[in-house]
Amino acid sequence: MAEFIKLYEENPNPKAVRQVVEAFRDGGLVIYPTDTVYGLGCDITNSRALERLARIKGVKLHKANWSFICEDLSNLSDYVRQIDTQTFKILKRALPGPYTFILPGNNNLPRDFKKKKTVGIRVPDNRIAHALVAGLGRPIVSTSIRDEDDVLEYTTDPELIYEKWENLVDVVVDGGYGGNVASTVIDLSGPEPEIVREGKGDLSILY
Repeated sequence: MAEFIKLYEENPNPKAVRQVVEAFRDGGLVIYPTDTVYGLGCDITNSRALERLARIKGVKLHKANWSFICEDLSNLSDYVRQIDTQTFKILKRALPGPYTFILPGNNNLPRDFKKKKTVGIRVPDNRIAHALVAGLGRPIVSTSIRDEDDVLEYTTDPELIYEKWENLVDVVVDGGYGGNVASTVIDLSGPEPEIVREGKGDLSILY
């Protein structure tokens, strides 16, 4: 059964943050808040955890399109091919914020992602998510926890999330009510920015 750990965004408790980070390090799956909807994630380097995540989402690992939650833009060169000045300016304007950017991957991607030509990069504007990635010291691979209910696309109440997921994951972080609008997804891997999904976030950052 999953642990239910309370964290406050204004001032995430370092001891509780360490507890969640340890779960990531041990190959755990963690549900945590972002600046959009609640995410489900694991350590980018843990193959066992990634396989579990793929099973839960009902996809093949090599076909999964998940985001890399990064602490800031300094991680980019670890996983992304060199980008032009215009692309970097867009990223600087938008991040941290409610956007997922699809960028060309490089040869340093962890082995489970080696065949990926592109990667989705997120830097959420949320102190809990930031503290978890900073504590882990590398990105969290993440996907949103969609609701099967057509009316409620995303569950926002952490206690309801816990009830539904307690036997599937290792930790549910209660960071208060989440949003119900997903991130805006923008593909920057081609010659022109392409809006893949319009969600939370102003599109004026592109111009």
